[in-house]
Amino acid sequence: MTTRIDRCFEKLKAENRPALVTYFMGGDPNYQTSLSIMKALPKAGADVIELGMPFSDPMADGPAIQAAGLRALKGGQTLRKTLAMAADFRRGDNDTPIVMMGYYNPIYIYGVDRFLADAIDAGIDGLIIVDLPPEMDQELCVPALKAGINFIRLATPTTDDKRLPKVLQNTSGFVYYVSMTGITGGALPDTSKISGAVRRIKSHTSLPVCVGFGVKTAEQAKVIGTAADGVVVGTAIVNAVANVIGPDGRTTADPAEAVATLVSGLAAGVRAARLAAA
Repeated sequence: MTTRIDRCFEKLKAENRPALVTYFMGGDPNYQTSLSIMKALPKAGADVIELGMPFSDPMADGPAIQAAGLRALKGGQTLRKTLAMAADFRRGDNDTPIVMMGYYNPIYIYGVDRFLADAIDAGIDGLIIVDLPPEMDQELCVPALKAGINFIRLATPTTDDKRLPKVLQNTSGFVYYVSMTGITGGALPDTSKISGAVRRIKSHTSLPVCVGFGVKTAEQAKVIGTAADGVVVGTAIVNAVANVIGPDGRTTADPAEAVATLVSGLAAGVRAARLAAA
């Protein structure tokens, strides 16, 4: 099985640079605006798109992403519409990998088999489901892999060498290293610790390792990109959208333009970080 994710990282490895992985919340603040944000991401320099699935009880997310999810839900976003957004995006872009990120409950209610079939039809390449541990791989992970969709697992600072092989057992696409304990959007930890963590994970797997949670600036992206195969940015992008939404819910500027400006700067930082030749 070779997915767009696999091909993307192979291409970037040949170019000797890390990926910029960008997260945004599907449907925030509404469908059409969110779709315009999604379309703007690759043009601004994003290599991989993480498409957030809004959920009412996002236990791993910080206040910014929680608020984005609630705005999306209030605007009428559903899992069906999030899949439709990916399909709409695919009509103009058949190359950029799309990873859906969220929680299992909406997929369970939707129906796993139906969801995977619709995800394939929509052009989804990978899944990050933060509340499904390896012990529950038969629920979604194994069926997703059989359907040809990468299942991307999270590793954290508390994932020790005893636990890591279990976490990596059915992981594909890339490993998402959460650089801190706690919720999204916190302060970035010591980057020297991140380098050591990436090396430790790479001693257990040949998969690319992408680092996220807390990356906000081009300089941070550059530093992390020297050690990691990819840099994940989410909260900063969600905040760029929130910053142009007024108290009445109306936008005060173009959210897609605000996001593109931010992502262009982050992309420049990532591209300045050259990985050492393998």
